[in-house]
Amino acid sequence: MRRGPAALSAIVLASGLALTACGSSGGSGDAPEVKVQGAFIPEPASGDMAAGFFLVHNSGAADTLSSVSSDIAGQVTLHSTEDGVMKEQKSFAVPADGELDFERGGNHLMFENLKRKPREGDKVSVKLHFAKSGTVSVSFPVKAATYNPTSHASHASH
Repeated sequence: MRRGPAALSAIVLASGLALTACGSSGGSGDAPEVKVQGAFIPEPASGDMAAGFFLVHNSGAADTLSSVSSDIAGQVTLHSTEDGVMKEQKSFAVPADGELDFERGGNHLMFENLKRKPREGDKVSVKLHFAKSGTVSVSFPVKAATYNPTSHASHASH
């Protein structure tokens, strides 16, 4: 039984589609799939430090937020707040198929040694460095000092 070029093309195409389907991680595959939402920096009262907040959605395997950098600050550090006590953290786990929330009164970023004071309406370029996902660049809008998003309210019952 002899196969023609059309039959051979169909076999190659089918094989390619099967490989593509196996390689894509639709959901909780081997790779994390992080998306950052709701990022903002409240306008700081002084010009040497500012805080940053955001929400990481992960629709894949677990990852770790290992560091953060920004051209506006000499250093950006990760902090948790528990029982009103702020503590610097080396990293934060990003759970598989879960969320990591940085919100007022909880986890947050500290932009230290500011090169300039961010003003309401500015946008600050921030790079979130993940162990598996690599670097994710995010534009953090600067909001009023009293700004508190309602989108994080549904996550406040941790």
